[in-house]
Amino acid sequence: MDVILASASPRRKKLLSMLFDDFKVMPSDIRELVPKDLEVEKCPEYLAQAKAELIAQGRDKSLVIGCDTSVVIDGKILNKPRDTNDARIMMNMLSGAVHRVITGCCICYMKKHYTFSISTEVEFFELSEKEIEDYISSSEPYDKAGGYGIQSRGGLFVKSIRGDYYNVVGLPVAWLKKAIDEFLDSDEIKALTNGK
Repeated sequence: MDVILASASPRRKKLLSMLFDDFKVMPSDIRELVPKDLEVEKCPEYLAQAKAELIAQGRDKSLVIGCDTSVVIDGKILNKPRDTNDARIMMNMLSGAVHRVITGCCICYMKKHYTFSISTEVEFFELSEKEIEDYISSSEPYDKAGGYGIQSRGGLFVKSIRGDYYNVVGLPVAWLKKAIDEFLDSDEIKALTNGK
């Protein structure tokens, strides 16, 4: 079975290699828009499904994995910073506060799909103005939801974490393995793959 990761994230690619020795990377180029009435907590799952289903079109026999990660604080989603000022605002919001990192995942196979989300609480230390300015002057914040990467310099800001570390990196790999195993072992998928 071909496995396709519908994401350009090098961090997700590295984490998925813990599950599969061989897989393809096919980034899903969708406009990341969600319905206005959709709950904040459901947005990552919605986008993960949209990404996976786009790549899965015409690839019924491939296992396609779509993901989307959001950083949520005070009911607001922090996406990737648009510029230095945006990154500064985000770091000030996160400083000394608890936020949630929610990763939505979608698995598509044989025109069927399964979605789930994992949420992790992260608490930041109080950050000084110098710490923030030094960080946002680096290249690190600008390709990451919430403007920081826990697996690199952004990890120095983290006071505590409650939940799955890899979820904060961008792929809850242990949860994903369990979900894939259960999905492929479901009666619905078995019936399709056995030709019933």
